[in-house]
Amino acid sequence: MNQDTQDNFFKSTVLGHPAGLFVLFFTEMWERFSYYGMRALLVLFLTTSLTKGGWAWNVEDAMALYGTYTMVVYFTPIVGGYLADRFLGYRWAVVIGAFIMTLGHVSMAVETPTFLYIGIVCLMIGNGLFKPNMTSIISNAYEKHPEKKDGAYSLFYMGVNAGAFLGIMLCGYIGEKVSWSLGFGLAGIFMFFGMLQFYFTQNIFGNIGLPPTEETKKASKEKEAQENIAPNIIRDRIIAVVIFSVFSVFFWAAFEQAGGSMTIFAEKFTQRELFGNAAWIFKITDALLTLIPLVVITYVLLKLFSKTVKDYALGNSILSLSFIIIWGIVIWKIKRDFSTTETEVPASWFGILNSLFIICFAPFFSKWWESKYNISGPMKFGLGLALLGLGFGFLAYGSMGITADSVIRVSMVWLVAAYLFHTLGELCISPVSLSYISKLVPASWIGIMFGVYYLFLGMGNKLAGSMGGLIETISNQYSLSTFFLIFTIIPIALGVIMLLLSPLMKKIMHGVS
Repeated sequence: MNQDTQDNFFKSTVLGHPAGLFVLFFTEMWERFSYYGMRALLVLFLTTSLTKGGWAWNVEDAMALYGTYTMVVYFTPIVGGYLADRFLGYRWAVVIGAFIMTLGHVSMAVETPTFLYIGIVCLMIGNGLFKPNMTSIISNAYEKHPEKKDGAYSLFYMGVNAGAFLGIMLCGYIGEKVSWSLGFGLAGIFMFFGMLQFYFTQNIFGNIGLPPTEETKKASKEKEAQENIAPNIIRDRIIAVVIFSVFSVFFWAAFEQAGGSMTIFAEKFTQRELFGNAAWIFKITDALLTLIPLVVITYVLLKLFSKTVKDYALGNSILSLSFIIIWGIVIWKIKRDFSTTETEVPASWFGILNSLFIICFAPFFSKWWESKYNISGPMKFGLGLALLGLGFGFLAYGSMGITADSVIRVSMVWLVAAYLFHTLGELCISPVSLSYISKLVPASWIGIMFGVYYLFLGMGNKLAGSMGGLIETISNQYSLSTFFLIFTIIPIALGVIMLLLSPLMKKIMHGVS
């Protein structure tokens, strides 16, 4: 990528960052809408009784499928990163991956075992092409502005969680209260919108992300030679990436309980039936929680629209249409909720808290990482793990005395507190990990190393499914509190270890901060 391309990319800005970052913001938002919308429904759909439209699977089998799916969607990016680096280019990989994922969501909406598995396979393949290459585009775009990468990835991560928020809220609501098929299908519709918006606006990236040519490959090799990075420094930085990745396995093994054991805790052991004034308070709160973030995201959309509508009218029109549909669904949902006097909070509703908190706190963390009070990568990792453990501490305390067959239902406050601390921990680890990988590895390795990082995340997700599937066994033998206590102690202990390793990590990172 030449300097002129990058200068042009930074010429038109939105909220202090290039307009192109927000094209990626909205593309990733719709992809995460589809991913988290489907994820919110999968375990609930599989374990719900036949009389309520589910398939009545036992928890262990449902969690095994969930764990395998979430593992493989993080394994396939290493192949997708390689194909993009060597043949497709990042942009075509994103488009093809988004289209395959659209087919996957449509297949799952059919609600037969055959189409369920076809859909899951399509999602695995499509995600492998999409996931690492979105982040690779950012890495290349900010190559000459490394000081802004942490902030850029944090803002990008806000888009990720805006999509997750809307996907869990709307797909979960429609799936649980109207139709499982419509819930799964809605995820596919907005994945398709995301693909079209990206495709018709991709020229905003200039030469960034185009398929590699012999000329660009030669230029990349010459650039690496000019950088004159000693092999042992490269080796040390790769070791640092691997250490971060290993710790990430344990972070995600605990964090991804949100789609499994925490959803089961919400469904079986949390008081979700509200009446009278409590029901009205929840309806008003839920409406505000839906509308305020949507207003904020719409504001970002309008800012992008003002900068890019003249040059990319079709892409902006598609993006605008998708938001008109979202606003229509949200208004319908609020009107439907206020037409009833009783309220049962959907079990999937609690999943929106993570995304909501990220939308609220991501800008503050972005400013923190760009300020003089910024802390090192290892310290961010240690803090994130400790905060994650504290979140599970609330669940461990709130579930004291509950066993697998218990009829006790506890206050929603424990789940709210857990999601808050999990979110704060995630902001210290997930977007920062992407930034540090892009800064630590040579430019020609970016796609592959993002794929390797996602490989470790896949291990964490599979471990999450395996551990989550033991919730009934551990609860019967000991208590539900014991189950959550495991996820309290291990992350805090690992956080302390990472803090102790901080001096060594700084040394092998060779000046990357």
